[in-house]
Amino acid sequence: MIDRQKLEAIVREAGRIALAGWPGDGHVLDHWEKSPGNPVCSVDLEVDSFLKEELRALLPAAGWLSEETLDAHERLNDSLVWLVDPIDGTRDFIGGRPGWSISVALVNTRRPLLGYLYAPARRREEGGEFWSGEAGKGAWRNGSRLTASSRDSLPGARVPAKKLAPEDADLELVDQPNSIALRMAMVAADEADLLATLRWGFEWDIAAAGLIAREAGAAVTDAFGRPLNYNKHDPRAFGVLCSSAGIHGQAVERLADRAARILS
Repeated sequence: MIDRQKLEAIVREAGRIALAGWPGDGHVLDHWEKSPGNPVCSVDLEVDSFLKEELRALLPAAGWLSEETLDAHERLNDSLVWLVDPIDGTRDFIGGRPGWSISVALVNTRRPLLGYLYAPARRREEGGEFWSGEAGKGAWRNGSRLTASSRDSLPGARVPAKKLAPEDADLELVDQPNSIALRMAMVAADEADLLATLRWGFEWDIAAAGLIAREAGAAVTDAFGRPLNYNKHDPRAFGVLCSSAGIHGQAVERLADRAARILS
């Protein structure tokens, strides 16, 4: 049995390391682009290295898949795998904005078993926002149990985004952190009703937040409403749709043609 207190302490320490280099507190940061439009910074690598060492020591039998580590397909032989994004929302991190988080999930035979998000630059007076979820047992933020949005009508749904397509003018914009994990967590906390993307994304972005949202009562699928699986050979999924259970089917129907056009 994994030591949950030790795991939480590791994630919190990763947050302390990240915060110690965050430009929002005046620190000078080295950053560059891995590819056009795909930023990374020195703190990404520092946090990734720390988490890899500590999490693998905590559970040596588990494999490893992280945004900032070269993929080793030996993980496919492991039933337990860590899925890690050392800083989700790197643009906000580099820009000194608080909408970033550390994402850690433990996956068991393609399904998330544990999920942790830590956003230390948010709610500083409370020591940051610390989110956790455990399969079959619920989800929490800063010790308070989460209950997801219960909205059952798509028009008027709160969406964390910068802008909406014309055909979505009946939806309501709310604040959008750069971290997709935090946007999904907003649905878990009933601060948003719908998060949808129509692009290829990676497992490490959504594994922890998807579990947290699902354990709070939200529906979480790919863009077509299909279940999400993890630790696949190709660690991607097309889109993520995280919403109140009551509007999930309506959202799938609204997005189906757009998703199909993008894929084709």
